Amino acid sequence: MKVLMLNGSANQKGTTYTALTEIGKTLEQEGIGYEIFQMGGNPVRDCIGCHQCTDQGCVFTDDGVNEFVAKAKEADGFIFGAPVYYAHPSGRIQSFLDRVFYSSGAVFAYKPAAAVAVARRGGSSASLDVLNKYFGICQMPTVGSTYWNMVYGANAKDALQDGEGLQTMRNVAHNMAWMLKCFEAGKEKGVELPKTERGQWTNFIR
Repeated sequence: MKVLMLNGSANQKGTTYTALTEIGKTLEQEGIGYEIFQMGGNPVRDCIGCHQCTDQGCVFTDDGVNEFVAKAKEADGFIFGAPVYYAHPSGRIQSFLDRVFYSSGAVFAYKPAAAVAVARRGGSSASLDVLNKYFGICQMPTVGSTYWNMVYGANAKDALQDGEGLQTMRNVAHNMAWMLKCFEAGKEKGVELPKTERGQWTNFIR
């Protein structure tokens, strides 16, 4: 089993990476593999609702969206990490995830996920609220912890001093591992995925 993590920060070794690494170390202790996908600092397009999505993901191929989608197809669970900018997740990760989920939402169905927000001070809970909405619309079980999934610090060194935040990361990793193992046990016992209804669209304005 493997967890795919997204570092939604342009800083590849900063506070968000520090939080994700803490999760990764605990996952490995639980026998779960992980990979951190770095968004990096290159520009990311917004979704423009062009309806030109393909089996590979988004029709636009000049950033890492489709590479992430390809890895997501092989992953069993997800952690989405974002720095907090002006009390919300970075615009880059929102643009990235809008296109990932719009083009390839079915890839994520029934796979557990957790969001992680890293801030110098405020805006973490609002950022988690934004990120968690992707999970709810794609039938993804949300993995919780012993506190909201937040780590505080202006830089990686500061983040390492947030003992409670790092504890929260370790606990979300334990919970992710437990959920993945439960799902695997269910498959072995023949538990089928839920039935999903489709086709009803409530559009009052024509």
